[in-house]
Amino acid sequence: MHPSHPDANWLDLCGRVCAVTGAASGIGRAVAEAFVEAGARVALLDCDEAGCRAAAAALGESTIALPCDVSSEAAVQQAADTLRAHFGRCEVLVNNAGLLRPGPLADVSLEHWNQVLAINLTGYLLCARAFGRDMLEVGRGSLVHIASISGLHPQTRSGAYSASKAGVLLMSKQLAAEWGPRGVRSNCICPGMIRTPLSAPFYEVPGFEAARAAVTASRRIGEPRDIAEPALFLASDRAAYVNGAELVVDGGLDCMLMDMVPRPGFNQTGAAAHAKETT
Repeated sequence: MHPSHPDANWLDLCGRVCAVTGAASGIGRAVAEAFVEAGARVALLDCDEAGCRAAAAALGESTIALPCDVSSEAAVQQAADTLRAHFGRCEVLVNNAGLLRPGPLADVSLEHWNQVLAINLTGYLLCARAFGRDMLEVGRGSLVHIASISGLHPQTRSGAYSASKAGVLLMSKQLAAEWGPRGVRSNCICPGMIRTPLSAPFYEVPGFEAARAAVTASRRIGEPRDIAEPALFLASDRAAYVNGAELVVDGGLDCMLMDMVPRPGFNQTGAAAHAKETT
């Protein structure tokens, strides 16, 4: 929705200064694009320098590319200082940068374990502190952390990923409790199955998308924009009394557990139903 649209200012994000991490592609880019459409000024952070600059160039003059390794405290602070000098005080942070290093817990290397935690959890804290400083000084701001349903349910053979996302959920609540009295809100979004450049090849496998869609109440795979829209709401003053929340955005996957339990004559979804549809 372009700022000239009559409803563009409903969220009152026009002119707001926002930082989005992991913004070169996927969910992060969709979030950055949605903020730009709402009239915000947006800093795109990503360790992919070329991708970060390309995304900012495509989104226009109300953006700035800030190549950044969010696991580096010095790099994050430099990005925050650059944003402040370019656009002014940061008012919204969307923590989205993430990393997956697969492997069972019995075998995952300590290097990969620490690497995932450094990006997915410590990086979120570093960004919250660096960009949140402006918010705490003026007594107003919003943090939106992109977590995962994997932080609510273990995703096996995915190394530290689930543990890192579970950590994000509790860190967000702690930030809400500590910073809420100072006017800064902290909330999480837990995406379900979202089609991103990282997962796109999976959906080219025959039957893969249909099998996944069958276990969601909405019967489809999510797109990055499905996460961007709730992020806009949580960032806005329309969500002024939403603090410390965990918003599950998964197309109804979380409510399908009992429907996936085999029950002859009852099941309409899940593996059994999908197998029946394909035979």
